[in-house]
Amino acid sequence: MRLPDYHTHTVRCGHARGTPSEYVACAQAAGLLAIGCADHLPLLPEPDPELAMGACELEDYVAEVKELQSRLPGFVLLGIEADYRPDTIVEVRALLDSRPFDYVIGSVHHLGDWGFDDPRQIDRYESADIDAMWAEYFELVGDAAETGLFSIIGHLDLVKKFGHRAARPLEAELERLLARLAAAGVAVEINTAGLHKPVGEAYPSPAILRKLRKAGVPITFGSDAHRPEEVGRDFAHAVGLARAAGYDSFAVLVPDPDGGRARLTQAPFA
Repeated sequence: MRLPDYHTHTVRCGHARGTPSEYVACAQAAGLLAIGCADHLPLLPEPDPELAMGACELEDYVAEVKELQSRLPGFVLLGIEADYRPDTIVEVRALLDSRPFDYVIGSVHHLGDWGFDDPRQIDRYESADIDAMWAEYFELVGDAAETGLFSIIGHLDLVKKFGHRAARPLEAELERLLARLAAAGVAVEINTAGLHKPVGEAYPSPAILRKLRKAGVPITFGSDAHRPEEVGRDFAHAVGLARAAGYDSFAVLVPDPDGGRARLTQAPFA
């Protein structure tokens, strides 16, 4: 089955390896339907060279991917992964509007000043209220979806990365999030990187996937590759998760010939 991989990172993000051309070559070798380069947008308000490219690199990143796109139109898409943080959304919107991105992955990696998925800050879990953390995270993801900036919401339940689970049911918070995602018209990726993190589970969980299907939220696929050889990794497993949740199709990005954002359409599982 030919699937797209819309979530890949390159050496520019500071914590990955490989160039866009190497990722594209691996996507071709794997027989993927399409590949999206989605490096991290320069991190605001403070840059961090271990997490994202600097602002001075953005123009070169765009040019490099656009050149690959000119050689493989329809197969290579120019994407970006942008952090949603309420206090920087105006600046992030301006950056996104200044470049011809085909799509934007919206992700929440911070709760206030805490980069909760950053191994360098893992000690903060010792004093964290995990239930409150999950609830705050769900609310921020819903806020992100409603900005209209994002085509895809990345790793929907990233808060579980290090294995921390809420002790109380969060059904009300989750149902509110699902309704907001459906109303916003965004897709949610099945991100297979979680299989290789301490939690040992793809994002989102099977239980959340079933609820996404019931809510009518489309899904697509992302490996979150940080090395070229990880492109499309564990996608057979991801398809199994999607089918088990009741999905019979997935979202595909169709580039806009006039240079605007790509539109989402549905493709059936073969």
